[in-house]
Amino acid sequence: MDNNIREPKQKRAVEKKEKILEAGFELICENGYYNTNTAEIAKKANVSTGIVYQYFKDKHDILVEAVYKYGDKIFFPMFNIKKIDLKNIDKMIREMINHYIKDHKVSKIAHEEIMSMVHSDHDIASYYYKRELEMTKSIKELLLENNFKDNNLDEKIHVIIGMIDNLCHEVTYHKHKEMNYEVMTDIVIENIKNILKKDLIK
Repeated sequence: MDNNIREPKQKRAVEKKEKILEAGFELICENGYYNTNTAEIAKKANVSTGIVYQYFKDKHDILVEAVYKYGDKIFFPMFNIKKIDLKNIDKMIREMINHYIKDHKVSKIAHEEIMSMVHSDHDIASYYYKRELEMTKSIKELLLENNFKDNNLDEKIHVIIGMIDNLCHEVTYHKHKEMNYEVMTDIVIENIKNILKKDLIK
């Protein structure tokens, strides 16, 4: 950590840092990383620019910490899955997809801005790929707890996540009028079941 950067201990200071973090993340997601400066972040957070530099080195520092804090909600809502209902697997997958689509829509601008930085910023890319693998591991552990055998589960889960992510992007961003997204969702669900069904220990 930079010697000039301090970690707040008192409640008021913690709240002030949180306001800066929220303001910075919101502005970066609304206007783009390169169109946002520290003075604008300070103004939105209702603090002086000097206060911002007490807690963060620069706007990049703000973005990276904000992604660590808010990134799971935007990119990896599947971390919220705590159990698998094998008797209602279709319903469970559909609800998960609908929830994922909803989160994409709510965080559309943030998602687009940060995904562009995944390809250009080392810190953001490291976070994204690390969490992607951790999510794969988390879902794998759930499947193993529910009588699935480990037959290349890591690879299968990665493919499944890719299918769901692609569907969410299609519905949220691409919006091809020629496509029936209910049919597309049914196809994705059926393919997920087909990928996993041979691994369920009966």
